[in-house]
Parts: sequence; structure tokens; C-alpha cells
Amino acid sequence: MEIESGQNMLPVYSPAELDRDEGKAIEALRARSQQPIPDPDRWLEEELERSILTAKLDTLLNWGRRWSCWPVNFGLACCAMEMIAAAALRFDISRFGMELFRASPRQADLMIVSGTLTWKMAPALKMIYDQMAEPKWVVAMGSCAISGGPFADSYSVVPGVNRIVPVDVYVPGCPPRPESLYYGLIMLHEKISQDSIARS
Repeated sequence: MEIESGQNMLPVYSPAELDRDEGKAIEALRARSQQPIPDPDRWLEEELERSILTAKLDTLLNWGRRWSCWPVNFGLACCAMEMIAAAALRFDISRFGMELFRASPRQADLMIVSGTLTWKMAPALKMIYDQMAEPKWVVAMGSCAISGGPFADSYSVVPGVNRIVPVDVYVPGCPPRPESLYYGLIMLHEKISQDSIARS
């Protein structure tokens, strides 16, 4: 049944027709709804597995520490020249996350001791080490830093930096080339990656 309203013809339904149409829609919906709808979020689990990396807190922290070591420059003698060369463009120490040697020990977590340490300089080395933030690491670069080198028997030379501060990596040589220092840094990275905050 239709009535005129201006130029448009509007359909008019009786209550019985409305009930019948509504009943048909409900029955059709009931017929389609006998089985549960598949989980629309199933794709989310696959997407999470592809997009999210789960790891232990130790792994995450050690990854960040490993690739953002900030060394404090503690060049004492001729080995310092090789350390400086390692930081220059030809060898590019920035690939280890060490673009900038820090001037302040409070901004550093790695001390590279390169050269002959004398007993007169030892208190300064210890003071700078104590001012560094935890966790911190020490690399002894060169024979003099490791054991005193050719000056080990001298009354004024410390026979090894490990007498003053704990050393994590030893880089032998007189002087060691930048490639040797890089190998020592790779060994330091391996040591850092095995660290745990439970032991800190």
C-alpha cells in the first residue's frame, strides 16, 4: 500500500507486514548464526610473531650496553697514537658505537688504558675509574699497560694496570695496531653480552 506525499511515493506497512518481515530477518540471522564466527583476531597472533621480538631483559640491556660504550681517553704513551688512529676515519671506531671519546669520566663506561702507567699517575687513573658510572669496563692496551712492558723492572712503573683497577680485556702488542684494539673490543662485546643484572 502506498500513499502520496508531494512527488514521492512512500510505502506504508501494516503492523502484520512489519512483524512478518522482521520475523524473516530474524530467522535468516538465526540460520546464519548456527556456527561461531571465526576469531577475527587470529591474524593478530601471526602479526605479533612476525613483528615483535621477545627477549629477556638481560639480552635487551646488554645489547644496548654493547653498542653504546662510551670510552674515556686515558692515553699515557705511544700506544695512545694507535688508539687515536683506531678512532680516526680510516679505521672508524664508530661502528662499535664509540663515536666520541668522552672528556668526563661521569659520561663514560669504558676506560682504554694505552701506554705506560707510572706510580705517580696511578692515583689519577684510580680516581677517574672510581668516577665512572656502573657498569664499567677497562681495556689494557699494549704491553706496558698489561705488564709494564720493557719498563716492568723500573721503580717508577706499575707492572700492569690490573694492580690498580680490574681489567676486562687485554690487548697485547708494542704497540698493538688498531685492528688488535678492535679485536679486543669484540671480545669486550662478548663479555658484556654474557652479563646479567642479577649479578650487578
